Amino acid sequence: MKTRVKELRTAAKLTQQQLAELVHVSARTIISIEKEQCSPSLMLAYRIAQVFGVTVEELCCLKENKELEDQQYENL
Repeated sequence: MKTRVKELRTAAKLTQQQLAELVHVSARTIISIEKEQCSPSLMLAYRIAQVFGVTVEELCCLKENKELEDQQYENL
């Protein structure tokens, strides 16, 4: 799932390690989310959103991701 984690983290001038410490996960978890290798849990998305002062919907690009998913279903 596409997220804005990397964009928001770099704008805030935080390292992956610093963000990880703020939200109580490993830097590897942040790296995996940024590379779209995994999606954050709802609670982790909420914690990250709080750090950056955005909603979970904004952080996780929910509208955009839903549209992409809808297109995949239409093409079946």
